[in-house]
Amino acid sequence: MNTQNSKRVDTTVKRIVIAGGGTAGWIAAAALSKKLGDLLQITLVESDAIGTVGVGEATIPPLRTFHHLLGIDEQEFLRATGATAKLGIAFENWGREGERYIHSFGKTGTSAWMCDFHHFWLRGREMGFGSDIGEFCLEHQAAEAGRFATSANSNINFAYHLDATRYAAFLRDISEAHGVMRIEGLIRDVRQDSASGDVEALILDDGREIAGDLFIDCSGFRSLLAGETLGSEFEDWSHWLPCDRAVPLQTAATEPAMPYTRSIAETAGWRWRIPLQTRVGNGLVYCSSYLSDADAAGLLLNRVDGEALTEPRVIRFTTGRRKQTWKNNCIALGLASGFIEPLESTSIHLIVTGVVRLMQLFPFDGVEPSLRDEYNKQTQRELEDIRDFIVLHYHVNQRHGDPFWDHCRQMAIPDSLAQRIALFTERAHAYQNNDELFRVDSWVQVMLGQGLTPQRYHPVTRMMTEQQMQQLQTGLRNQVARAVQALPPHHEFIQQYCAEDAAMEA
Repeated sequence: MNTQNSKRVDTTVKRIVIAGGGTAGWIAAAALSKKLGDLLQITLVESDAIGTVGVGEATIPPLRTFHHLLGIDEQEFLRATGATAKLGIAFENWGREGERYIHSFGKTGTSAWMCDFHHFWLRGREMGFGSDIGEFCLEHQAAEAGRFATSANSNINFAYHLDATRYAAFLRDISEAHGVMRIEGLIRDVRQDSASGDVEALILDDGREIAGDLFIDCSGFRSLLAGETLGSEFEDWSHWLPCDRAVPLQTAATEPAMPYTRSIAETAGWRWRIPLQTRVGNGLVYCSSYLSDADAAGLLLNRVDGEALTEPRVIRFTTGRRKQTWKNNCIALGLASGFIEPLESTSIHLIVTGVVRLMQLFPFDGVEPSLRDEYNKQTQRELEDIRDFIVLHYHVNQRHGDPFWDHCRQMAIPDSLAQRIALFTERAHAYQNNDELFRVDSWVQVMLGQGLTPQRYHPVTRMMTEQQMQQLQTGLRNQVARAVQALPPHHEFIQQYCAEDAAMEA
């Protein structure tokens, strides 16, 4: 009996060890130290000798909520990371060659309790109104016009383009100010408890042992703790998301930054363009079965504007997830937990939700199976919902004649996505699950933008006369236009509000 009581006391979680830095490691360190720092001893182990992937330079709006949780001053953050505003993503050539649409972060029109605005828009189009659905969304129209502003009272929904390396450094300053201990060193080995298999300590290349009660694996694609040590299986999604390479490249800015990311479809993948204050993040995501690494680098160099500031380098990846993100006493974050791909800029968001979920389920009195199971269940549901949204972009393309895109259009898709597509094409229904990231507006913008035309719409819209419909749509459209016109040009706002420090830039 005494032995059991003693063992239970020993399970108390006090010492947190984060294996790896980068964006994932320092997000975890900043959040845990700021919100739970008085209860924990937090150590982060990283080595300057190991580079980071460093291509996660576009984000989505929930990051602003996370920053508010941590008490981060937005202007200070924007200056420190050379950030600009992001109102959405412009998708070019994803439907047919030469076509373009924007997936914006705003709300479109106004909805009735029985159906969303796009049903009214479809009815108006049938009546002969030729408006684009984006004309009813402030963020969409502001992005098109290159205008942006924010303030404490602003209701505009936006995210950031940022320098990922500088973001990690910014979070490191916050973490260390709240007691996080950083240890420089290469991890040579991992010591486990012989009975439970739990991780007991990280063994560094100089022999030092970093012991802990709970470990967070931020070791990147290697997944040193969750994958290599604890054997969490990897569920491969490459049959749905076949791209397996990325080539990032930074260039000097040649024009004022627009407040949106560009995603341009290419013959075997897609190219990104992310405008920061003084440079541009570029890259190519592609499938190596249809494009060689050498040809990919050449294609990217031929497409970019401005002087290249870095050399193109190939990053290999496999899309999918660890089946157990939390296994034993280890939680995998970021690339260590899996990778969907950067198309909708969800990588940093998934790190944040992983940390927030850990804080909500934190095992102060010991790691219990129920906590692990709930964490893993929530993580799986979140990843599968995002996966389906990404697969949608590839599957509903209209690029006939390109072998890669023909394959994506003809491939089998998850049943959950097939159901969504059927609901939309047959009845124009779109939905958002309770905990789902992407809203109804997001699904509608992508499906309409890439050529899915619903066969029907909600019959409640027929209760409006043609005059009432015209008044509704004209009023909403004019309201958005006036709001956009009141905004300054994006680059002027950034210059006045949060221009990066010249010394920091250097």
